[in-house]
Amino acid sequence: MATTSAAYQKLLGVGTKIVAVGRNYAAHAKELGNAVPKEPVLFMKPTTSYLANGGTIEVPQPLESLDHEVELAVVIGRKARDVAEATAMDYVGG
Repeated sequence: MATTSAAYQKLLGVGTKIVAVGRNYAAHAKELGNAVPKEPVLFMKPTTSYLANGGTIEVPQPLESLDHEVELAVVIGRKARDVAEATAMDYVGG
């Protein structure tokens, strides 16, 4: 998807790796028929999964089922370790 949105371009500049957490709340794990994990389930997503505000989600056809949900993201703008709570927002890129 081509876009000229400045915010979207900034996101692509700092958000080059997407690490997602799956089944991160018990109700969703149970809804899927999965056991609630003791440790976070991490997986990677490609940056092509970004969608700019107002963008169109393309649904492949034919489609037998569609599972939809909303994701919340925090873009980390620079590497960090053992950051104090008072300065944590200095590392957020978007």
